[in-house]
Amino acid sequence: MAGMGKRMRPHTLTTPKPLLHVAGKPIVQRLCEDLAQSTNDTINEIAFVIGREFGLAIEENLVRIAESLGAKGKICYQDEPLGTAHAILCAGDSLTGNCIVAFADTLFVAHFKINREQDGIIWVNHVKNPEQFGVVKIGADGHITDFVEKPKDYVSDLAIIGIYYFKDGANLRNELQYLVDNDIKEKGEYQLTNGLENMKNKGLTFEPATVDEWLDCGNYQSTVHTNQRVLENNKEKQLVHPSAKISDSVIIPPCFIGEGVEIKNSVVGPYVSLGNGCAVSDSVMKDCIVHEHTKIKNALIAHSMIGSHAHHTGKPEELSLGDYSVISR
Repeated sequence: MAGMGKRMRPHTLTTPKPLLHVAGKPIVQRLCEDLAQSTNDTINEIAFVIGREFGLAIEENLVRIAESLGAKGKICYQDEPLGTAHAILCAGDSLTGNCIVAFADTLFVAHFKINREQDGIIWVNHVKNPEQFGVVKIGADGHITDFVEKPKDYVSDLAIIGIYYFKDGANLRNELQYLVDNDIKEKGEYQLTNGLENMKNKGLTFEPATVDEWLDCGNYQSTVHTNQRVLENNKEKQLVHPSAKISDSVIIPPCFIGEGVEIKNSVVGPYVSLGNGCAVSDSVMKDCIVHEHTKIKNALIAHSMIGSHAHHTGKPEELSLGDYSVISR
């Protein structure tokens, strides 16, 4: 999670992309919690590969996320964006025994348990634009036969979603180190798919696995959609904090309403996440994410993402509007 998240600017100017909130929790926290549910075993350690510029407060936050799952949190640094293989190798000391590797800009909906006896598991999903992803080919026996990074010509539409299980983390570390030591690059970077191909050629068997939904957090529009899907999949849970003050308002579920939120004379929802300390008055909102301590007044907002400590005040209007009239702005 060391990238700068340029496609998410301005939201990532002050907050790393994996720490942006979806349905009230940082993306990376949701990912860790979802992966923790995929195993019946104790998680010993969670290593976060970040940039040094993230700062101490963020590092402490990440360690707390690991500790909340009963694991030790470890901070590792990637100083140069040299590819997926290089990023994973930055946490090389943590690559021992059974391990999961995950890229922190993706969430998923699935109900699976990892079979630790398999050499490796690669989670994939059908996509319409395979040339933008690393993809896999599946043989007649159901095993993965080829790994191809962003193919120019059609190979497969099964994209690797960025979640992997390895029975032997040390073996993975050695293969990735071989790529770096021998300067084996593809498209100018050290690619995990090259290491996987080498491991497969040495006799390891990789199984494909699928998820019910693959939820992207690559830009603000896709993150707003992911917020919608996460809220929908958790609609049976109470997502309104008991300290929220709601008066003369309608909340259309599913929504997340954070601690200390105040809502007056407004309609909120569906699919709205309001972070801690937000204040909304005289507004209508749906399908949006608002981060912490933001004030919104006289607004009509949809399909949007608003950062922390922001202020948005619309223009109140007095209308006398006749039958069959249309106002479009």
